[in-house]
Amino acid sequence: MRSLPVTVITLLCAASVLVFGVWAYFAPVSFIDYVNYAPYNEHLTHDAGAFQIGIGIGLITALLWNNTLGAALAGFVVASGLHTWSHFTDRHIGGHGTDVPLLGATTLLGIVAVVLLLRRKAA
Repeated sequence: MRSLPVTVITLLCAASVLVFGVWAYFAPVSFIDYVNYAPYNEHLTHDAGAFQIGIGIGLITALLWNNTLGAALAGFVVASGLHTWSHFTDRHIGGHGTDVPLLGATTLLGIVAVVLLLRRKAA
Protein backbone atom coordinates (compact mmCIF):
# COMPACT_ATOMS: atom_id res chain seq x y z
CA MET A 1 0.00 0.00 0.00
CA ARG A 2 1.43 3.35 -1.05
CA SER A 3 1.04 6.45 1.03
CA LEU A 4 -0.90 9.38 -0.37
CA PRO A 5 2.17 11.66 -0.42
CA VAL A 6 4.17 9.12 -2.46
CA THR A 7 1.28 8.72 -4.92
CA VAL A 8 0.82 12.49 -5.29
CA ILE A 9 4.56 13.09 -5.73
CA THR A 10 4.78 10.30 -8.31
CA LEU A 11 1.86 11.78 -10.26
CA LEU A 12 3.47 15.25 -10.17
CA CYS A 13 6.75 13.81 -11.43
CA ALA A 14 4.93 11.91 -14.19
CA ALA A 15 2.99 15.02 -15.18
CA SER A 16 6.16 17.11 -15.39
CA VAL A 17 7.98 14.73 -17.74
CA LEU A 18 4.82 14.05 -19.76
CA VAL A 19 4.11 17.75 -20.32
CA PHE A 20 7.62 18.51 -21.49
CA GLY A 21 7.93 15.22 -23.37
CA VAL A 22 4.71 15.68 -25.31
CA TRP A 23 5.68 19.28 -26.03
CA ALA A 24 9.15 18.29 -27.30
CA TYR A 25 7.81 15.40 -29.36
CA PHE A 26 4.85 17.10 -31.01
CA ALA A 27 5.99 20.75 -31.13
CA PRO A 28 9.79 20.59 -31.25
CA VAL A 29 10.35 24.13 -32.59
CA SER A 30 8.20 25.69 -29.86
CA PHE A 31 9.89 23.57 -27.21
CA ILE A 32 13.41 24.50 -28.34
CA ASP A 33 12.40 28.17 -28.53
CA TYR A 34 11.15 27.96 -24.94
CA VAL A 35 14.25 26.26 -23.54
CA ASN A 36 16.42 28.63 -25.62
CA TYR A 37 18.68 25.88 -26.88
CA ALA A 38 20.72 26.15 -30.06
CA PRO A 39 21.37 24.74 -32.52
CA TYR A 40 17.95 23.30 -33.21
CA ASN A 41 17.90 19.58 -34.00
CA GLU A 42 14.41 18.32 -34.80
CA HIS A 43 15.19 14.63 -34.56
CA LEU A 44 17.09 14.92 -31.28
CA THR A 45 14.18 16.91 -29.82
CA HIS A 46 11.73 14.20 -30.96
CA ASP A 47 13.92 11.56 -29.32
CA ALA A 48 14.17 13.50 -26.05
CA GLY A 49 10.38 13.86 -26.03
CA ALA A 50 9.90 10.15 -26.71
CA PHE A 51 12.05 9.15 -23.75
CA GLN A 52 10.41 11.69 -21.41
CA ILE A 53 6.99 10.35 -22.38
CA GLY A 54 8.21 6.80 -21.72
CA ILE A 55 9.43 7.78 -18.24
CA GLY A 56 6.08 9.39 -17.45
CA ILE A 57 4.14 6.34 -18.62
CA GLY A 58 6.45 4.09 -16.59
CA LEU A 59 5.73 6.12 -13.45
CA ILE A 60 1.98 6.04 -13.98
CA THR A 61 2.06 2.33 -14.80
CA ALA A 62 3.99 1.67 -11.57
CA LEU A 63 1.14 3.27 -9.63
CA LEU A 64 -1.48 1.19 -11.43
CA TRP A 65 0.29 -2.15 -11.76
CA ASN A 66 2.07 -3.66 -8.80
CA ASN A 67 4.79 -5.14 -11.00
CA THR A 68 8.06 -3.24 -11.20
CA LEU A 69 9.30 -5.08 -14.27
CA GLY A 70 5.94 -4.59 -16.00
CA ALA A 71 5.97 -0.86 -15.26
CA ALA A 72 9.55 -0.51 -16.52
CA LEU A 73 8.70 -2.48 -19.67
CA ALA A 74 5.57 -0.38 -20.27
CA GLY A 75 7.67 2.78 -20.12
CA PHE A 76 10.25 1.21 -22.41
CA VAL A 77 7.64 0.11 -24.97
CA VAL A 78 6.12 3.59 -25.15
CA ALA A 79 9.52 5.31 -25.37
CA SER A 80 10.87 2.81 -27.88
CA GLY A 81 7.71 2.92 -29.99
CA LEU A 82 7.80 6.72 -30.17
CA HIS A 83 11.55 6.62 -30.82
CA THR A 84 10.97 4.19 -33.69
CA TRP A 85 8.23 6.44 -35.08
CA SER A 86 10.47 9.51 -34.88
CA HIS A 87 13.16 7.67 -36.85
CA PHE A 88 10.54 6.79 -39.45
CA THR A 89 9.11 10.30 -39.75
CA ASP A 90 12.54 11.96 -39.59
CA ARG A 91 14.20 9.64 -42.11
CA HIS A 92 14.46 12.58 -44.54
CA ILE A 93 16.78 14.29 -42.03
CA GLY A 94 19.30 11.47 -41.78
CA GLY A 95 19.97 8.25 -39.95
CA HIS A 96 20.49 4.77 -41.32
CA GLY A 97 18.25 2.43 -43.28
CA THR A 98 18.47 -0.09 -40.45
CA ASP A 99 17.27 2.31 -37.72
CA VAL A 100 13.53 1.73 -38.05
CA PRO A 101 13.63 -2.08 -38.35
CA LEU A 102 16.11 -2.48 -35.48
CA LEU A 103 14.32 -0.05 -33.18
CA GLY A 104 10.99 -1.55 -34.15
CA ALA A 105 12.28 -5.02 -33.33
CA THR A 106 13.30 -3.97 -29.82
CA THR A 107 9.90 -2.36 -29.34
CA LEU A 108 8.23 -5.61 -30.39
CA LEU A 109 10.43 -7.58 -27.98
CA GLY A 110 9.30 -5.27 -25.18
CA ILE A 111 5.68 -5.85 -26.16
CA VAL A 112 6.24 -9.61 -26.12
CA ALA A 113 7.70 -9.36 -22.61
CA VAL A 114 4.68 -7.35 -21.39
CA VAL A 115 2.29 -9.88 -22.91
CA LEU A 116 4.19 -12.75 -21.27
CA LEU A 117 4.00 -10.96 -17.90
CA LEU A 118 0.27 -10.41 -18.33
CA ARG A 119 -0.28 -14.06 -19.26
CA ARG A 120 1.70 -15.24 -16.25
CA LYS A 121 -0.34 -12.98 -13.97
CA ALA A 122 -3.61 -14.23 -15.48
CA ALA A 123 -2.64 -17.88 -14.95
